Amino acid sequence: MLKNVNFAPETIKHLLSLFIKMNDRLEKSPRIEVVDALRGFAVMAILLVHNLEHFIFPVYPLEPAAWLATLDKIVFDTTFFLFAGKAYAIFALLFGFTFYIQSYNQKIKGKDFGYRFLWRLLLLAGFATLNAAFFPAGDVLMLFVVVGVILFITRHWSDGWVMALAVVCLMQPIELYHFIALKVNPQYMLPDLNVGGMYEEVAQVTKSGDFWDFILCNIGLGQKASFLWAVNAGRMMQTGGLFLLGFLLGRRHLFLGTPENIRFWKRILVIAAIAFIPLYILGIHYAGTEDAALSQVAVIFDMWHKLAFTFVLISGFVLIYYGTAFRNNAGLLRLYGKMSLTNYISQSIIGALIYFPIGLYLAPYCGYTVSLLIGIAVFILQLIFCRYWLSSHKQGPLEAIWHRLTWINS
Repeated sequence: MLKNVNFAPETIKHLLSLFIKMNDRLEKSPRIEVVDALRGFAVMAILLVHNLEHFIFPVYPLEPAAWLATLDKIVFDTTFFLFAGKAYAIFALLFGFTFYIQSYNQKIKGKDFGYRFLWRLLLLAGFATLNAAFFPAGDVLMLFVVVGVILFITRHWSDGWVMALAVVCLMQPIELYHFIALKVNPQYMLPDLNVGGMYEEVAQVTKSGDFWDFILCNIGLGQKASFLWAVNAGRMMQTGGLFLLGFLLGRRHLFLGTPENIRFWKRILVIAAIAFIPLYILGIHYAGTEDAALSQVAVIFDMWHKLAFTFVLISGFVLIYYGTAFRNNAGLLRLYGKMSLTNYISQSIIGALIYFPIGLYLAPYCGYTVSLLIGIAVFILQLIFCRYWLSSHKQGPLEAIWHRLTWINS
């Protein structure tokens, strides 16, 4: 029967093409929902912290009522204890995880994602500039662009070598070098990056209320101040370490809800919680020291205790997600995480219009409690938009642009 069937070359080529596409769909790494939810949680926490900071614009009511001042302190202390320096760290770790997913999806097609990733980082620099334009000296995306090169360099390394470099980065080697240099040579001087002076200049431009001066200053001096602050505060090296850890978590498939992975995250929760307590106490002890050498120790313990608590949050989130009914009720948070770039950048634009003189200039009237409520309101509005947008689109608006430009001419 088959000998009478005529398979034209075009037919065979079409069938092969269909087979390859079906195979790609079957083998492509599936979207891991807990990661979307965790990313959504991180971006939500970033939003709340930034609202309390008035997006790095420290203008607040001068004499709030005594009861409100007490409430403001509770709100500030609680929010910063839970999220400051931790939400960004989760965001950074998941950046490395996403790199693994994208690399793997290209690897099964016999392609190297590395150079496409460098192009993707260049595109991210454009989004970073957009974000920085409305966020005075507070953008983190340009830091991701610069440090992200570490993922390109290590993409073919073994797990052992990637882990070793991650540990080196997370040990805060720059601060350790300064500490040793100061102990060995009392005449050694810490580099003066003039971060405080740059922040003051950016603040003065923000207060002027001139829209174009505000935008241009933020894109230039503001970006420089933000990056150098990250160097001074220990975030640059920590970000590299977090990228690599996220890359390894992806390689080991540790975000899947298998019994082995659940046991892994339980161990991480215990270890991180135990480590956090002494690291936090030491961080408090050395904070505010006038001694140059000990100031580097303060930065190290500040980074370490925040890293430990970051893993308390991550492991706790994963365990709650897989172990309770939360998984079935986290749909909106997953949608929020799928549009993380759009939400992150739109937060900055909304914040500028709410708090700064170029907009409503509500900063002088908003203490920490009111600012937190505003942050929650913005979060709810963004959730509503995410649900509306993703009901008819596969990606958020900025995510779609980034994706299309990433794969241009491919």
